[in-house]
Amino acid sequence: MVEERKPRGKLIVFSAPSGTGKSTIAKLILERFPNLRFSVSATTRQKRTGETEGINYYFLSNDTFEEKIRTGGFIEHEFFFGNHYGTLLDKTGEVIDSGASILLDLDVKGAVNLKKIFPDNSLLLFIKPPGMEVLKQRLQGRESEDEESLNARLERARLELEYSDQFDQVVVNDDLERAVEAIATIITKFLSKP
Repeated sequence: MVEERKPRGKLIVFSAPSGTGKSTIAKLILERFPNLRFSVSATTRQKRTGETEGINYYFLSNDTFEEKIRTGGFIEHEFFFGNHYGTLLDKTGEVIDSGASILLDLDVKGAVNLKKIFPDNSLLLFIKPPGMEVLKQRLQGRESEDEESLNARLERARLELEYSDQFDQVVVNDDLERAVEAIATIITKFLSKP
């Protein structure tokens, strides 16, 4: 008897400069696609009250995290605010092998790396601001940036924009509702492909 194989799930990656509306769009997309799971990252930071292992994060010790870095256990990883954060290769593989599809929020380098690992079942979506001046206004509107961090975010945005041609689709978020509609259409087509 031949064992029936479940279809592999798919990976949908959002990348965008800070202030582009990526988190808002991701939330609205997850509401529209209830079968789409949001990727769970690993971290070395301490678990906070109410957080659950495997739901909020995979909580790893510094030693375990660094060993996984050495052995290629991450699709991407970063160190900021004194802690490591990353996307586990094995956990991502387990989810898509189960047939489920995942939405990931990755930086541009992590997204490009994921496409190399999962070339046939990943969709990279770059969410672009309408322009640098609009992005600057959005970041200033948060009122959480001093001049130095604002300039650092804008410089990083310029570097990230240089990667946009390596993405499968680029959507400009000049109008939230229109951007969500465009992304939902792209995702629907992608998920319907065998």
